[in-house]
Amino acid sequence: MSLDYTNSIPLHVQLKQKIEQKIYTGHYEDKIPSERELMDEYYVSRSTVRQSIEQLVRKGILIRKPGKGTFIAVRTINDWLGSLSSTSENIEKMGMSPGTRLVTSQEIELFGRLKDITGLEKAHHFKRVRYVNEIPMGVERHYYPVTLGKKLEQFNLNQEAFYELLERELKVKTFQAEQEIKAGTSTSNDAQLLNIAEGSSIIIAERKITDMNGDFVEFERAHYRADMYSFKITLARNSN
Repeated sequence: MSLDYTNSIPLHVQLKQKIEQKIYTGHYEDKIPSERELMDEYYVSRSTVRQSIEQLVRKGILIRKPGKGTFIAVRTINDWLGSLSSTSENIEKMGMSPGTRLVTSQEIELFGRLKDITGLEKAHHFKRVRYVNEIPMGVERHYYPVTLGKKLEQFNLNQEAFYELLERELKVKTFQAEQEIKAGTSTSNDAQLLNIAEGSSIIIAERKITDMNGDFVEFERAHYRADMYSFKITLARNSN
């Protein structure tokens, strides 16, 4: 497999993109091929391979282990059930860098199941892509009462976490959440945002949050890459 030598994009950038894509799609699960194997596969020089790998190491996607090879650095994000925390908080706890990109912010009418869950006729809808070490790992859709959503819209939602804004800036005391987790497959739109194949396995997490008074605060429907996100819970057996 060769790269496009007629393209204005440098070869080392093209190769970096090829390696990233194979990481995204799960073709490389633990480590990437050796320098020699990459040279033979893409018909490039050793310096080109090293430039590509160095860029991915700097981005935190790869890590070199002397004498063993170059390994994929991104780990599965663990979300502990029973703890009401944000995705960013979970990523940071694991020593990795969170990132966010706002895709949609708009007021919408609700119908069917969304209307039943939220109790709202209209809601402010936010859609964001979540990243870990610059790799897209989830698409999150949030639904808020219109008044609350308009307040949140005033902040930089490419940087701020919703929970922190609610508590720190808007003085909303979130109290309780009901969460449902199930398996699913990615749609064409989500697959494009996550750089995965359409129909890939995903984890669907739905969460409804209320405040101290039992009033509705937020409903979130998130689609996470199954290879990058997991849920954990601690159980205890009571003996009589």
